[in-house]
Amino acid sequence: MTSDLISSKELSKIDPVFGQLSFDNHEQIVFCNDKDTGLKAIIGIHNTVLGPALGGTRMWAYNNEWEALNDVLRLSRGMTFKSAITGLNLGGGKAVIIGDAKTQKTPELMRKFGEFVHSLSGRYITAEDVGMTTADMDTVREVTPYVTGISESKGGAGNPSPITAYGVFMGMKAAAKFKYGSDILEDKSVFVQGIGHVGESLVEHLTNEGANVTIADINQERLEEVSSKYNVAIYKGNDIYSESMDIYAPCALGATINDDTINKLRADIIAGAANNQLADESKHGRMLQDRGILYAPDFLINAGGIINVYAELENYGKQEIIRKTENIYNTTLEIFEGAKQNNVTTNVSALRIAKDRIETRKKEQGK
Repeated sequence: MTSDLISSKELSKIDPVFGQLSFDNHEQIVFCNDKDTGLKAIIGIHNTVLGPALGGTRMWAYNNEWEALNDVLRLSRGMTFKSAITGLNLGGGKAVIIGDAKTQKTPELMRKFGEFVHSLSGRYITAEDVGMTTADMDTVREVTPYVTGISESKGGAGNPSPITAYGVFMGMKAAAKFKYGSDILEDKSVFVQGIGHVGESLVEHLTNEGANVTIADINQERLEEVSSKYNVAIYKGNDIYSESMDIYAPCALGATINDDTINKLRADIIAGAANNQLADESKHGRMLQDRGILYAPDFLINAGGIINVYAELENYGKQEIIRKTENIYNTTLEIFEGAKQNNVTTNVSALRIAKDRIETRKKEQGK
């Protein structure tokens, strides 16, 4: 039998989709395969009560398909609450393509992926994420209108990364206001982990305000480039979580706040761009609260990107994009105050607001 050949640990990773720990009553999971282009992708549609599911496509060399499925389930759920709490009429969706974006991505593969997106007739609208570029979205646009984040020259809102970073910066300033009584980040020590497009833009905002920035990334060449450009320090230690800092800004992949890192973390505030920063929302949210570490919920403060691409659907301009993104500051403060008054974690406080908006819409629709 198959079980004779597969360990119990491996079996736990091939449970049916509905048995995955990250499954949260998702409406639809689409598995996409194309032999000719080598495309292997998963599209996750979590919730469409507020509108079509919008969320980026991530291309990553996952260790196995279970990891890819777990990622798309967690990310699509996060998009639901991100749109809800930001006041956008969108649902939550996400897609992952299994593969190395540097060596396996081709225009043919992207067009084939676009065909799968198109087959969903607008229930899912894609955009760029890790491993993707605006040019890739332009390629997808050749076969489907259900894509955002295309080039400004083609009528799109362009690269969402700078706006995402600006929203994180606004959320970080709100956290400083709540924690320290002032939102001025001058002389605050900030460790930015992950120097991709968003991470670099965040570094620019922080250095412009006079923060003491230290950067970390697995790409040494990238570190040296950003360090030289903004005159910031490169982290050269072995355990960033044990370093003394005012603000920890995770801007790479998720789940860096976990059993191994929380008790070591020496920061007052966590405010970064990465999705799903808490490995276990409930448990790790409480642990941070108990330790007095203020957590700015990621699905709120990294919403600038979706605000940017939503502009393509609603036809509003840069000025309105900036206004909506700056409002992340006010919403973040509202969530912190709600958490304090109700003695709940900041993550629970944020989720309540998002879920209430979804439930209100369901009632309006008579569902």
